Parts: sequence; C-alpha cells; structure tokens
Amino acid sequence: MDEIILTQKKWIRMLIRKMTGGYNEDLEQEVFVKIFENMPVYQEQGKFSHWVGVITKNVCRDYFKSHYFKEIILNSVPVETEGSSVVSLLDVEETLSQKDRQKAILRAVDQLPKKLRVVIQLYEFENLPYEHIAKRLKIPVGTVRSRLFTARRLLSVQLKYLKGE
Repeated sequence: MDEIILTQKKWIRMLIRKMTGGYNEDLEQEVFVKIFENMPVYQEQGKFSHWVGVITKNVCRDYFKSHYFKEIILNSVPVETEGSSVVSLLDVEETLSQKDRQKAILRAVDQLPKKLRVVIQLYEFENLPYEHIAKRLKIPVGTVRSRLFTARRLLSVQLKYLKGE
C-alpha cells in the first residue's frame, strides 16, 4: 500500500488541483481510502493510473455536490476585487456549470450503443490511440475510426443544445 501512495501521490494531487483549483488534503485522503477499499475489485484492464484518475475525478465531483461545498464554500467566497487573486463566486459558478456540461456529456455517452460507447470511452477518456483500441477490442483500425465517427455524430446531435443550437 505504501508503494501505491508513493507512486500515485503526485498524479492524484495534480488531478485534484486541476479539478478544484487548489490543493485539498482531505480530498487526497479520501481518494486513497477509496483506492484501498476498491483494490479487491480492481481488474487490470488498463493502466493503474487511469483507474486512480477515475477515482480521483469521482471524489472531486462528489465534493462539488456535497452539502459542505454548496452551503459553506459557495456562501463564503468573497467577490473578486481589482488586483485580488481571490476566486470569485462567478468563477465557482462557471466551474459548476462546466461540471453540469460534463455530466450531460457523460449521460449522452452512456446512452450510446455499447460498441460505440466502448470505443469513445477508450479514445476520449483513456486517451488510447486507434491501434491500441483496435488491439484491445480485436477489431480493425478502420472499424475503430468508423465507430468513433458515428459516436461523435450521434453525440453532436444529442448535445447540440450545449452549443446553443
């Protein structure tokens, strides 16, 4: 377990900073707890760091949904003044609206047919190249490209309201 902490600590901190805008030790601790709780069900289907990243992102999303964040943090964030580096309430609300967009996109991806959903998840969320996806799914690279095209087209139609159309 100490090895996991040593090898994943920087990755987890970077993701937390990226999602929340700063370092949060409580979130980091919660991520490690979730990792240790879920180790028995972990299946080696990809990089361990990708699995850790998913857990970290989910912990951050849960934090944004929490009563603590909504009631205490949002109500106590001062409005930004000129020259101040304090995060404004508008910045926090913009972050939350981005989270809502992400949720809508994830819901739309979940509604795709399985063949399309798997390819888009591997390409967009796990950042795997076409060749690796083809090898993992045991399909030709051309089929990967075709499924990505189809999935993107369906998502574009389903999510056109996010573009303001």
